[in-house]
Amino acid sequence: MPDVARLVTAAQRGDRSAFGRLVEGHYDLIYRTAYKWSGSRADAEDIAQDVCVKLATALAGFDARSSFGTWLYRVTLNAVRDTQRARGRRSRQVMALALVSPGEQAADQEDEAALGQLWAAVRRLPERQRDAVLLVYAEEQTHAAAAVIMGCKEATVSWHIFEARKALRGLL
Repeated sequence: MPDVARLVTAAQRGDRSAFGRLVEGHYDLIYRTAYKWSGSRADAEDIAQDVCVKLATALAGFDARSSFGTWLYRVTLNAVRDTQRARGRRSRQVMALALVSPGEQAADQEDEAALGQLWAAVRRLPERQRDAVLLVYAEEQTHAAAAVIMGCKEATVSWHIFEARKALRGLL
């Protein structure tokens, strides 16, 4: 989206029109992220609405140390976690194929079932391990990019993935 920095600055100064264009230009990112991480269209819609409302006040805390998209991604992930914690449950099962290879379909039902079991097991991992696995394998982020989003070092992301692999062997 062109002129994101200009829109952010204007929105931080109270320009409602700039804020509206900023939200409109990034709504798809917010919704897609919420959907991928929650696994539910209804939850994703609620989370996206919450993020848009919270963005009005949270925008003041954006300091441009990272890109606006990365910061917004992190805000959205935090909203997903908040929703999950508030309900006292893990998110519903995600359409595993959509996470692994959007737009493609499994060769057969057995492959789809196996992927579903794998991603259901990933969702049972501790939060930081789950986040690292989803960012690297589902979102196809590098370890460095995942580290920025998670707010930790790249080596920490690698360690979380290593630990997740060990845990997944036990879960599967």
